[in-house]
Amino acid sequence: MGNIEKAFKQGNGVLRLAPNWVPRSFCVPGRRIKLHPDDYYILGGERGGIDERWFSSTTAAKNGPLTGEHEGLSFVVYEEDGKVEQILLADCVNELKGRLIGDKLWDEYKAWPMYSKFFDNMGPLPHHIHHNDEKAALIGQVGKPEAYYFPPQLNNHGGDFPYTFIGIAPGTSKETIKNCLQNFTKGDNKITNYSQAYRLEPGTGWDVPPGLLHAPGSLCTYEPQKASDVFAMYQSLVNEAIIDEELLWKGVPEDKKGDFDALMDIIDWDLNVDPNMMQNRFMPPVPVKEEAEMEREGYNEKWICYKSADFSAKELTVFPGQKVLIKDAAAYGLIMMQGHGKLNEWPLETPSLIRYGQLTYDEYFVSEEAAKNGVWIENHSKADPIVMLKHFGPNNPDLKLNS
Repeated sequence: MGNIEKAFKQGNGVLRLAPNWVPRSFCVPGRRIKLHPDDYYILGGERGGIDERWFSSTTAAKNGPLTGEHEGLSFVVYEEDGKVEQILLADCVNELKGRLIGDKLWDEYKAWPMYSKFFDNMGPLPHHIHHNDEKAALIGQVGKPEAYYFPPQLNNHGGDFPYTFIGIAPGTSKETIKNCLQNFTKGDNKITNYSQAYRLEPGTGWDVPPGLLHAPGSLCTYEPQKASDVFAMYQSLVNEAIIDEELLWKGVPEDKKGDFDALMDIIDWDLNVDPNMMQNRFMPPVPVKEEAEMEREGYNEKWICYKSADFSAKELTVFPGQKVLIKDAAAYGLIMMQGHGKLNEWPLETPSLIRYGQLTYDEYFVSEEAAKNGVWIENHSKADPIVMLKHFGPNNPDLKLNS
């Protein structure tokens, strides 16, 4: 029996994952993702600071020529005879197939088609865009919908600019936005003059479909997304930092570089000038079922990302001293936000501080079969709730889409 099979059987279909840290050379860490203060720049100044932790990821980070061999890829932690080994989650998916992620997802994607992350930047990001499948295919990639949730546990301070620009203000002409793009190399192209910013509220979230311009604010963000890394930056100056023109043309084929109509074509115009942006894209938490019923059973669970067919996410709270059986219809990854206890026979912990390379008991992947049978979650505290975030792949059978 190979190590992957042993790890799967020992965990009864639940795999323990190692922390997966990702640096970004163009970002300044917000220092809210529990990494030790000495370790945010442990990979060296030229790599930039670590401001992301990726979850349940079989997607490699694309960080240029200095990218580490397994950067962005999650590892399963497996122990035998006192020896600790790590196995790529991607290898586990490839070997276990539908036994891990479910036959429906394996048959359609032959991969785990999403991942989530903490994104933790001290300042805002530029107004940028992710392509839909059609536009991404032109550069050999797939489209990228994503969503945001702002965990209260990681947002005691909001960073430099806790507001997100979304879309284009209704009434703005296409010629105005095209002119901003043409001014990209002339300093501040002022594209956010023609957008609207929303104050970010911990405990809520936003849906960001492909084709929608957005400039994420500086709250620490839990970000489920499709397994893709396609984007283009449409704002030339943000937080007094100049954005390289290369990032403007990153998302078009070589023969379209310099063609501003090709950039405009990536924009879903109707989506961007939606007069009901708040109503259609904002995501307050939604209970998964009647709250009084859940509270009688010792827990509360809410949908926190629920407007995309490509992924979904829940926040589960187990009250102090309670032991509950939680069932889901699909495989999922989870990250602990608060509390301690057990998940089946696995320890559940929420570390306050993590060294780079340190292994933890705060992240797991639950196979479809284990999810359907239900996992027992036991809160060992008399005062502190267990809170975890759970990220699911496409077309979660439990989710009735509210788009």
